[in-house]
Amino acid sequence: MSVLISAALPNDSSPLAPEEADEESLSLPLLRRSASNNTSQVAIVGSSVCPIESLDYEIMENDYFKQDWRHGEKIQILQYLSMKWMMCFFIGLFVGLVGFCNNLAVENIAGMKFVVTSDMMLARRYTTAFLVFASSNFGLTLFAGIIMAFIAPEAAGSGIPEVKAYLNGVDAPAIFSLRTLFVKIVGSISAVSGSLVIGKAGPMVHTGACIAALMGQGGSKKYGLTWKWLKYFKNDRDRRDLVTCGSAAGMAAAFRAPVGGLLFALEEMASWWRSALLWRAFFTTAVVAIVLRALIDVCLSGKCGLFGKGGLIMFNVTSANSAYQIQDVPPVLFLAAIGGILGSLYNFLQDKVLQIYNRINEGGAAYKIVLALTVSIFTSCLLFGLPWLASCRPCPSDSSEPCPTIGRNGNFKKFQCPPGHYNDLASLFFNMNDDAIKNLFSKDTDNEFHHLSMLIFFITCFFLSIFSYGIVVPAGLFVPVIVTGAAYGRFVGMLFGSHSTLNHGLFAVLGSASLLGGSMRMTVSLCVIILELTNDLLLLPLMMLVLLISKTVADAFNGNIYDLIMRAKGFPYLVGHAEPYLRQLAVSDVVTGPLQLFNGFEKVSNIVHVLKTTGHNGFPVVDEPPVSEAPILFGLILRAHLVTLLKKKAFLQNPVPAGYDAFNQISADEFAKKGLDHGDRVENIQLTDEEMDMFIDLHPFCNTSPYTVVETMSLAKALVLFREVGLRHLLVIPKVSGRIPVVGIITRHDFIPEHVLSLHPSLRASGKDKGSSYLAGLKSFRDYIDVLKQSH
Repeated sequence: MSVLISAALPNDSSPLAPEEADEESLSLPLLRRSASNNTSQVAIVGSSVCPIESLDYEIMENDYFKQDWRHGEKIQILQYLSMKWMMCFFIGLFVGLVGFCNNLAVENIAGMKFVVTSDMMLARRYTTAFLVFASSNFGLTLFAGIIMAFIAPEAAGSGIPEVKAYLNGVDAPAIFSLRTLFVKIVGSISAVSGSLVIGKAGPMVHTGACIAALMGQGGSKKYGLTWKWLKYFKNDRDRRDLVTCGSAAGMAAAFRAPVGGLLFALEEMASWWRSALLWRAFFTTAVVAIVLRALIDVCLSGKCGLFGKGGLIMFNVTSANSAYQIQDVPPVLFLAAIGGILGSLYNFLQDKVLQIYNRINEGGAAYKIVLALTVSIFTSCLLFGLPWLASCRPCPSDSSEPCPTIGRNGNFKKFQCPPGHYNDLASLFFNMNDDAIKNLFSKDTDNEFHHLSMLIFFITCFFLSIFSYGIVVPAGLFVPVIVTGAAYGRFVGMLFGSHSTLNHGLFAVLGSASLLGGSMRMTVSLCVIILELTNDLLLLPLMMLVLLISKTVADAFNGNIYDLIMRAKGFPYLVGHAEPYLRQLAVSDVVTGPLQLFNGFEKVSNIVHVLKTTGHNGFPVVDEPPVSEAPILFGLILRAHLVTLLKKKAFLQNPVPAGYDAFNQISADEFAKKGLDHGDRVENIQLTDEEMDMFIDLHPFCNTSPYTVVETMSLAKALVLFREVGLRHLLVIPKVSGRIPVVGIITRHDFIPEHVLSLHPSLRASGKDKGSSYLAGLKSFRDYIDVLKQSH
């Protein structure tokens, strides 16, 4: 029969009853879970509260593993490797096509809106022009909000925090579903076309991850995709690799930066990396670059409507005058330091705004849509109204493009100005974000923008980008930060004027780098992405200097923006380093109970009862006399495998070894993960009273070599092992023999600082004194938890 023991509970806290634990786990995010180590948790996925669980990256080594295809003939190994490369090719192909179609749609939808509005401005029908502009943005935002709120709430936001958490080992329902993919693509096109100060890079990363996950789910009986070779990918390890390649492809498609996309996945997204994965990700991004290049060449012939006449994907801001002198270094250092401060301020304000938005969104779909529409109306009023504050400037005589610009894009928007004049602020505001960046990055344009116009544009974009993220639309942060940083950099260039030989376009590029480094805290990937965007290698030394300084300055204040968002959403993300106070604790100090054990020969009724009354995913299996001479830990068995055994009714009349009959009754494929859903549930299995009295031999199905640590190991060392190997369960064994063979199970939750400090409050001060980045936002997170608690 099963054995229920209580592990060492700090402060003599008693475990909750199963019903109470389940009720609490469904109403509170991870960081406020009770001391009972229940595995059912919730977090904010997109814009909705969803249950989350950890992924199983560990290979289950048991008797059935010997039948796995990995131990088959060489032809099967060759098929597996060939399928991996083929999957990467199709991921790159599809992501490239989606990225191109995304830009094609945005360019044409937004282009038509600006052309119609500009025609009305030329006819001096200003009120009608504003109504058309605002109503178009209102309708596009409304459409994106409706499909997001009612079809796929998981698609809201950039998606990068969700994908990053997944690659760290946290799974959430529907983040990679076909429904989420469709809404992400369509919603992103609609929202970006609606002139919101958001980007499409983040949604493209999520889109690439969705495509990769759907392709690697191992086939689908529902859609008839049950090709035998697809069974090779029915495990979390291979899906993790494919999602990593997909996220790299998404970033590469967003900026047409294949190497930058690869480095972005390596530096920011992936928690686990190896050389073979590097090669496949590089191949995937190369395919994306080739597909985009081929399609763009087709569009340059004029076959794609307005596409190709603007847009971030068309950047080519090569400057023939990138030389710099020693006197240029102090202004660059100043720009980098202030950029780091502004980036940390951006993150701080974004975190506070997200807390407010989360409270509003708890009201339901109607509140989410109204919030999005409010931001849209406010944005339209600013984009159309602020250019009226700028004075008209005469067109330069040596301009390389028509002045004033009539229609789609350009540096010289006419707006309300008389012939021969342009409105510099309208050239930035009354435009797509991508076109505004292109205008700011342009070379030889030092005299085309007034310093007051640049300051207004910088302040407006800074705050609009903060308020636009968090509403119920797919919204990225890369492009808003780039455009805000470009305005900041150009303004700094204007301030230094004759004290620097750098032109204002190069200052704009460096300003974007400084704000990106201060907000997102990446260095290598951002450096390469910007260099691929601008196609100017001479900027490399200054770019490296700016990124290093801005990141160093910003790290003194708070964490990077994606970590802050993950914490606000409640994802139990494990960082790559251990906080100093974790070395003061042993694993036994955080082990909580009750701990559920199974015997090697277990009664069916006991298994059914445990599965129905607990939310645990893994169960230690022990052998006791007379099966063994002394109590020993035989292995670990997963909930999904127990459900499979119950479903296949691999029962025995007596508690005796199953023999070869079990292998004939169940194949190794039965234990593969069932796609992107949660598989079978024990509540759906019908068993008779006679079957409930039978037994199951768990020995052939256990992982006989689970990772174990002695109870005296420091929590910091256990964290390194847990994260680097990618574990879901870490068994704790006693240091002294003669006791029960397993003390408890360490899961992801046991390493989260909030949980650790709730068990040991005396460490809270020391953790804070030693600069824990995680603890910086715990108070704000508690406030948000209270809102979640009230909503349930």
